Amino acid sequence: MTQNLEIVNVMNNIKQNSMLLVNSVVLREVDGQWGLDEQTCAALVRWADNFERVIMAGPALPEHIAIKKYSSTTGTILWQSVADLPCADRIELVPLPYTYKLPDFIKAYTTTRQLLRQKILNTQYLVFQLCGLIGDWAGVACLEAINLKRPYSVYIDRVEYEVISRTLHSLPLKRRIKEHLTLPWMKRYQRYLIRQSEVGLFKGQDCYPEYSPFCKQPHCVYNVHTKKSDWINESSLNSKIESLLNGEPLQVCYVGRAAEMKGPLDWLQTVHRVYKAGVDVKATWLGDGALLLKMKSLAQELGIADRVNLVGFVSEQSKVLQTMRENHIFLFCHKTPESPRCLVESIVSGCPIVGYGSSYSQELVSQYGGGVFAPMNDWQKLADLVIELNSDRAKLSELIRAAALSGRCFDEETVYQHRSDLIKKYLNSNI
Repeated sequence: MTQNLEIVNVMNNIKQNSMLLVNSVVLREVDGQWGLDEQTCAALVRWADNFERVIMAGPALPEHIAIKKYSSTTGTILWQSVADLPCADRIELVPLPYTYKLPDFIKAYTTTRQLLRQKILNTQYLVFQLCGLIGDWAGVACLEAINLKRPYSVYIDRVEYEVISRTLHSLPLKRRIKEHLTLPWMKRYQRYLIRQSEVGLFKGQDCYPEYSPFCKQPHCVYNVHTKKSDWINESSLNSKIESLLNGEPLQVCYVGRAAEMKGPLDWLQTVHRVYKAGVDVKATWLGDGALLLKMKSLAQELGIADRVNLVGFVSEQSKVLQTMRENHIFLFCHKTPESPRCLVESIVSGCPIVGYGSSYSQELVSQYGGGVFAPMNDWQKLADLVIELNSDRAKLSELIRAAALSGRCFDEETVYQHRSDLIKKYLNSNI
């Protein structure tokens, strides 16, 4: 009775048109202020376009881990203070414990759940981004919302247990054992939390089919950070096609981490096969990661070091998009069921996506075209597709135009408006 009275009293003070987002995106101190990576900051601005107040809770990254995790060999992130955002006065960051080891998670569980409880009781719209099991505070927020009988939305951007399963072989032995033991529990846990939600926002057609059967109101959504102003213009599109038809070298690129799940070694093998077939090819990889040094070594071993430009991390999105606009093919070898944003950015830039097929990649270009796909892990077949496109440049030109047309379906203002409308529609009716 006392608990019910507390809930009623607090809920009477809910901040209208407020949203609580609990996810695994890490917070880090930036010049004495809490900050986030630039892409998440851009997302917060878009959320603030649709909600009067946005509260985001995520794990606070200890500095010693930040230095190790985001070194030049494992990945690079541009951090930005949230205080510098134009909507900073309407955004609240809630740092949570960084607890991905079971003893740490257990120790912090009770106090963190109580903190999430207060935020849940005072916020109108609840959105929880599930990502795992141990250390996943979004899942704990779901449990507390269920206990309080508060409707919530789940957002999932990749099939985490499949991603882990497919990359187990590359993990250290101790980590492999841990993941092998916890994966079945993660799957059951996530499905339970999805069943209890009011609406599911599942990113792309790799996530949607996997999770939608367990959800009352499943929806396929996208997460992009390109604007309408980023769409390739007609002049640039014509210049790219003209260069292609005039016999210039075939230019292929990729943007992303040099990590196992991105298939960087398959990518190099593909480029090598294309080159050995007599194609005058130039390949560019933007992005750093744990496998970058191995990529450089393999490029030397295959004799294509002069054909491959391993640029490393590029901070400016404008330069990334410009690279895509200038290249003829976006070549990718993704090995796991995720929904990478780089494929959207590529078609927005009029660069057709050619790579390992998945429900996500195929759906992106299902309406207007702009992609060609090979079976998963078959880099020989993928190389043959590139060779065929190079030999029929009129067909490749058509593919470039189709990609640009497919890209017109994606801009961040539209996709965040769509997601916000779904949250308000289904959570409003159940408060």
